[in-house]
Amino acid sequence: MNPLKSDEYPAIYSDYVENVVGSVLEELQEQLDTFPEFIRTIPDGMGDYTYATGKWTVKEVLCHILDTERVMVYRALRFARNDMTELSPFEQDEFVQNGRHNERSFESITEEFTHLRKANLILFKNFNDTELERKGMASGRLITVKAFLYVVAGHLSHHRIILRERYLNNENVEPLV
Repeated sequence: MNPLKSDEYPAIYSDYVENVVGSVLEELQEQLDTFPEFIRTIPDGMGDYTYATGKWTVKEVLCHILDTERVMVYRALRFARNDMTELSPFEQDEFVQNGRHNERSFESITEEFTHLRKANLILFKNFNDTELERKGMASGRLITVKAFLYVVAGHLSHHRIILRERYLNNENVEPLV
């Protein structure tokens, strides 16, 4: 796969794209192993924890990662299949508010991530260069199929850092390995 160029994605995704170092497919594969391990290190009682009023809980952040991956992969699939219909914005706060995420167990979230990522990797690995280079409009911004792979990988990395620094790096929480 050719490297991602800056004209393949809108600036709003720069932080996510820049989180990916090296091969995006290797990063996505590596996350398949390390992210479930990371979730398993979170103490059971931390699922409903939030570091400040109005912020999402740990489980809401984890499920937001899943929802975002689904939305971004759906967009990538539409554009890869040459569907150039402009796609609506993704209202992440509405997804979290209506997701009932705090009712879930860490085990079910981990299982869902594993199945979702495995399926998405199969899809990604079967996109050819023509499909990866296709562009479409999502949320009023032009983006390539390939860029969505970077957004998926970088978004997960971004939120794992937030979880570590703001949620799990607290004197009330046991240190993580």
